[in-house]
Amino acid sequence: MRIVVALGGNALLKRGEPMTADNQRANIRRAATVLAELIAAGHALVITHGNGPQVGLLALQAAATPEAPFPLDVLDAESAGMIGYVLQQELGNAVRDRLFAALLTQVRVDPHDPAFGAPTKPIGPVYDETAARRLAAERGWRIAPDNDKWRRVVASPKPLSIVEAEVLSFLVARGVVVICAGGGGIPVVECEDGSLVGVEAVVDKDFASALLARQLDADLLLMLTDVDAVYAGWGGPSARPLGHVTARDLSPADFPAGSMRPKIEAAVDFARATGRPAAIGTLEDAVEIVAGTRGTRIGPDETAGATGPA
Repeated sequence: MRIVVALGGNALLKRGEPMTADNQRANIRRAATVLAELIAAGHALVITHGNGPQVGLLALQAAATPEAPFPLDVLDAESAGMIGYVLQQELGNAVRDRLFAALLTQVRVDPHDPAFGAPTKPIGPVYDETAARRLAAERGWRIAPDNDKWRRVVASPKPLSIVEAEVLSFLVARGVVVICAGGGGIPVVECEDGSLVGVEAVVDKDFASALLARQLDADLLLMLTDVDAVYAGWGGPSARPLGHVTARDLSPADFPAGSMRPKIEAAVDFARATGRPAAIGTLEDAVEIVAGTRGTRIGPDETAGATGPA
């Protein structure tokens, strides 16, 4: 199968773990080992990844310099290059008989997207509420809860098109395992003369991955994160994992914005647009998720499914 694999930022850097180069490489090496199993099974992979922790750290570093800090679109590119380099290297070390390429990817967005007025995308480290509110006041941040902690949130407009889609198709057709759309891609808007300019935002990696999966005619959209499945009633006493479901079984509004909701929206959109499934689960379970025995698989509306565990 041709699979677009979306690695969540928390799959590459565990929640609360110090953002050091050694920790990031160790987690990416772990991811590469799992992805190598999918490649060995004969699947053609296109790999995307999140950048929330990394781009937030780069933004903190940029703000600490006396010169004008770089804008978010440049930091998006920087984080995509940083993660893509290590991921490409570790995949090459794990699989010696395949070609890998990391490609900086521009993603066109609407300059009038309402997301610019209502930031929801968490970036950077987590803080307790007192520290988060102090930093928000000092730095003009928007902040929001993230589980039991707080994080900075930025605009996350919906992706409209992948600018480098033709290049990606060219590489994929030739058997190259491509790492692309890092951090959801670099958000750009199209000017009246057709030129592109970057904007202050972070595109959601899952939305960008779903769009990419449609453009590349993928058989499966696989979103790997730090939870083993989608849970009905998440956080409550009756929470239960969902196994095989259909798009109509899920309402994105029932899930928290900024975490599981974008994954549900992306999965539903992909399943309905293509008639093919999307799946959500942990990195460690990736092989079983593809086989349909772990995680949550979301099929198109006409696919019969059950709401119990897979």
